Amino acid sequence: MENQEIIMGIIIHGGNGRSCAMRAIAEAKKGQFEEAEKLVEESSEEINKAHRIQTDLIQAEARGDGTEISLLMVHAQDHLMNAMTVRDLSIEIIDLTKKTIHL
Repeated sequence: MENQEIIMGIIIHGGNGRSCAMRAIAEAKKGQFEEAEKLVEESSEEINKAHRIQTDLIQAEARGDGTEISLLMVHAQDHLMNAMTVRDLSIEIIDLTKKTIHL
């Protein structure tokens, strides 16, 4: 697979993961906690796909098969880290929303 295709995989799966996490928050705000939990799981699955691609790149570099660092690669890494943060925050927001409703 060509380097740009690999990088786009990180961007696509990271973006999908972030979108699912944001949708999960929206569902929790409506009190739809079961749907919110499903979306968090879907977010995690997408982020894990991106993370596996990243891990493959890291392992290749450890073997001496370095990857060219480009602006697109930096963007992909940023996208993945942002997605992971939003997913983690969505879990906390959903939990807080549940507790607020049950007060």
